[in-house]
Amino acid sequence: MEATKLVEFDLKQTLTGLMTCLFGDGLDIRWVDCCFPFTHPSFEMEINFRGEWLEVLGCGVMEQQLVNSAGAQDRVGWACGLGLERLAMILYDIPDIRLFWSEDERFLGQFRVGDIEQSVRFQPLSKYPAVMNDISFWLPPENYTENDFYDLVRTIGGDLVEKVDLIDKFEHPKTHRTSHCYRITYRHMERTLSQREVGRIHQAVQEAAVRLLGVEGRF
Repeated sequence: MEATKLVEFDLKQTLTGLMTCLFGDGLDIRWVDCCFPFTHPSFEMEINFRGEWLEVLGCGVMEQQLVNSAGAQDRVGWACGLGLERLAMILYDIPDIRLFWSEDERFLGQFRVGDIEQSVRFQPLSKYPAVMNDISFWLPPENYTENDFYDLVRTIGGDLVEKVDLIDKFEHPKTHRTSHCYRITYRHMERTLSQREVGRIHQAVQEAAVRLLGVEGRF
């Protein structure tokens, strides 16, 4: 019995350490006795997520006859199964597991990043319609980067800017000047935006792009 308790303790300590490694210190974790085939004792780990207990994994000590059949009579075996969607819910603060089966580009696009180390945090989806405005301009001869424009748009538009997409590039055949066209999607989380309201923000973006980035507008 003491040996079983020690194995159980080691199993829980190891998996708690794994969760701490994934999500950091301060997790509110509890263990729930469970019943799985081929393991005894068996447990589920639950993490307090948004005020509710979310199951993230099932585990247990493998039955000795199964360990023996693998030729490891002098060993103790553990079994563990992780719910990847549930881990992602905690990692990215996603409130509803059903979103993982969504084809909504507003959800999927949040997790396309250029660097795997880039921090991502889920942004709630609005039920209100988007307003999309395009902006085109000639690029300056030098010192222009797309990220500067993206930062400018988000600085001016704030939380109303859902996304900014480069939708067209054009090089003039004679002057060899380059033009970019961007589509800015505006959306409010709590109400429908009017085109007039968005128009004021969009105009401010246009004016700031000319003034700060040195572009020549094709507005």
